[in-house]
Amino acid sequence: MAVRRILANRQRRRSRGSWPIQESAARRPEGWPGWPDGKKFAFVLTHDVEGVRGLDRCRKLAEMDKALGFRSCFNFVPEGEYRLPDTLHTYLQQEGFEVGVHDLHHDGSLYRSFRSFKEQAPKINQHLQSWGAVGFRAGFMFHNLEWIKNLNILYDASTFDTDPFEPQPDGVETIFPFWVQGNGSKGYVELPYTLPQDSTLFLVFKERTIDVWTKKLDWVAAHGGMALVNVHPDYINFGGKGASSEFSAELYESFLKHVSSRYRDVCWFALPREVAQYTAQIKPVLRP
Repeated sequence: MAVRRILANRQRRRSRGSWPIQESAARRPEGWPGWPDGKKFAFVLTHDVEGVRGLDRCRKLAEMDKALGFRSCFNFVPEGEYRLPDTLHTYLQQEGFEVGVHDLHHDGSLYRSFRSFKEQAPKINQHLQSWGAVGFRAGFMFHNLEWIKNLNILYDASTFDTDPFEPQPDGVETIFPFWVQGNGSKGYVELPYTLPQDSTLFLVFKERTIDVWTKKLDWVAAHGGMALVNVHPDYINFGGKGASSEFSAELYESFLKHVSSRYRDVCWFALPREVAQYTAQIKPVLRP
């Protein structure tokens, strides 16, 4: 992590003009009509659950979201170091949350080659079906918008508008959801995350405030985009002495309170599947 911080801080200095805000990402996909009910922008919460530590904290994180008036999508690794308990799955569904599939093994092997992807795709589709899930996000935010067409999904959420700190740093340069046409009438919606990840801000850069989040949120809102954030329960410390790989839950809580107090009346607070369902009806296309 120390080496990663050194490299990331160098990259941050080089990327001042493109991160966390890249002005060109305000471009709207062709055919974009705006948000439902005249809302100014959309706000979407997602949580990637990477390990056992994160799994153990899912209910507490869901309770925090719910207490502040939000619902979110929890993305689980089907064949990683844990198994999703039926009781947790049922609880999330009953409380109005969404469950998505996060890779297959989360070991970096999915995008190692097209052959590897094709071999794992049937298993991913099985888990999508068994969980009643419609969304997918790859581990490490690896992405290939063509290969993803092998999955039976409504949406993919493995891209971002701008993030030079990811292993595959090519962004889609938009803060809007867009349609990716498949074979024939098939296709799917791409939902890029548009706010920096919690791990980047609080673990790599050791930020002590939510200022980067709120600045980017205000910019996305001003341009009528989608503010989609990814927060990992694995990294949140809900009390006691936190490890170096954790950050205080108070930061996340204060951010949600800021979003609610500032934008409650003008924002569409939606689950990823709801944004994807809306976008799939319109099919806005992102032109090069």
